[in-house]
Amino acid sequence: MDRKLAAILAADVVGYTSLMEQDEQGTFERLRAGRKELFEPEIARHHGRIFKLMGDGLLAEFASVVDAVECAVALQRGLADRNASSPDDEHINVRIGVNLGEVIVEGDDFYGEGVNIAARLEQMAEPGGVYVSGKVAKEVEKKLSFRFEPMGEHRLKNMDEPVPVFRIKLVGGSKIRPHRRRGTSYGLRAAAASAALITAAGGAWLYFDLFATPASTGVPSIAVLAFDNMSDDPNLDYFSDGVSEDIIAGLARSPDLSVIARNSSFTYKGKPTDVRKIGEDLNVSYVLEGSVRKEADRVRIVAQLINTKTGAHVWAERFDQSGNNPMALQDAVTEKIVGALASETGQIKRSWYGEAWSKNAASLEEYDYYLRGHDKLLQYTPETTQEASRITAEGMAKFPDSALLKFNMGFINYVRGVNGWSQDPQEDLRKVVELARQGMANHNLSPLERKLGHWLLAYSNLVERNFNNAMREAEAATALAPNDAFMRAVLADAAIAAGDTEQAVAWTNFGMRNDPANREFYSYLQGWALTTAERYQESVEVMKELADSFATIPLTKAINAVHLGDLDEARKNVTAALELDPSWTAEKWRTVTFVDDKVLNRQANDLIKAGLPEK
Repeated sequence: MDRKLAAILAADVVGYTSLMEQDEQGTFERLRAGRKELFEPEIARHHGRIFKLMGDGLLAEFASVVDAVECAVALQRGLADRNASSPDDEHINVRIGVNLGEVIVEGDDFYGEGVNIAARLEQMAEPGGVYVSGKVAKEVEKKLSFRFEPMGEHRLKNMDEPVPVFRIKLVGGSKIRPHRRRGTSYGLRAAAASAALITAAGGAWLYFDLFATPASTGVPSIAVLAFDNMSDDPNLDYFSDGVSEDIIAGLARSPDLSVIARNSSFTYKGKPTDVRKIGEDLNVSYVLEGSVRKEADRVRIVAQLINTKTGAHVWAERFDQSGNNPMALQDAVTEKIVGALASETGQIKRSWYGEAWSKNAASLEEYDYYLRGHDKLLQYTPETTQEASRITAEGMAKFPDSALLKFNMGFINYVRGVNGWSQDPQEDLRKVVELARQGMANHNLSPLERKLGHWLLAYSNLVERNFNNAMREAEAATALAPNDAFMRAVLADAAIAAGDTEQAVAWTNFGMRNDPANREFYSYLQGWALTTAERYQESVEVMKELADSFATIPLTKAINAVHLGDLDEARKNVTAALELDPSWTAEKWRTVTFVDDKVLNRQANDLIKAGLPEK
């Protein structure tokens, strides 16, 4: 593994989805012109190289930190000049972060903390701003004419030590301040350090993803208001604001949501709030509000999600956490709130399913078909999976080029195939591979589509028994939506197949912590990971409270019992599995279980020994 020191520049377009929704063709042309006339030439002129495109952003590397900072300012000045000569509703604004640090080199790509810090600095920056780390400011402060305004030390997500943060100011103290329109969604973007790099044949860029075609419309939008400080000490406002900001950052990492930036939602702080009026002002579907009470080593946060159209409360919950580290308290509670709201099984998705079902069939759009089909799929029975297939097929007939619906049909086929819920499971699994490739062939994928695409590619590679590739795709998917507890937990299957038991355990623990409604399923996945790793007693402990809700649970228990010398218990579990689903045989186990052949054959033989029919 090669490492090097590099200056990393991270940038993303502010309000990209809203711009495209308002004027798709005009926005696309302006962004394409900006790419050709400003971004690519400036980065090249400053001896930089774009090495990754993702969603609405980019990452570039520079051998010189001075070049990186000068390029960042040149880009913001160039955009400000372009905006000055165009109408307000045609302005393009960008945020930029710059860091100097060690990176891991893999081919033409870079990974590691040096990249992650740059991306998180970019998330903190205001539209038109440039934020840099303390290392960058110290290195260039006497070499450039820019002033650096200290923004304090920030404990960035997954960083052990706080990072000093500085904001670049121009000579004379004037900060770049581009025009900003009310109602634009300033979505924050997480650093997708393992996202796939999209290139055209021969190595040329197919599209600068920063200036790609629009994301799928219809994703729910949300504004997080500043949480009220209910503590006895009014000086603890910083803590309640920090909780709100963390929730904004966490939700913004979900490709399934459009999240209003702090600058807009915090304008209502301390004022009487009419949720319907906020929804109208900010053009959002939901508002999250709440309160924070901190006393000594204990914090209580109450949060409630409100539909801005009806004023109805969609969800409310109280979260309690104890500990001596205020940052750890804040992280633990906000992680739970984000998990409850933003995952595949979260409250916002559940509410949106209801919205889709309330619509007349004749008026359904692409996203509505996806929601309806996905809602049925998550109910996870043969009947609801068949209904999901029917709904999604109907949508594909209406929207034949939809990557979103192709991916959803791929998931449907995967669930049917691995459970044997159709006449031809092998054909179902073949279609998983086909649909994943068809969907990813679309080069104008929305953030949601890209997340689903990498997730389905992980399953596709499992089917083809390319386990290391499956793990890479799973990592790409989780990088694009790191707070999706459901997706991360179920992708433990890829980690198990790749032999990474510790990652599988970590992902299932994350699911159990942040999506407790599905704790039983995640416990089974963790037990399965331990069984595959031959840690049979640990698996028994994890699974001992699990009911036999589907056949693979008692079959896994049977494998454990065989290796722990309790053949009677193993036979009892196989009998229970066959009562749930008589179609199970050792041959079926070999067909739909995706692990190393040596492990697979051992498990099949264990099950035969416990009484499972061979064919």
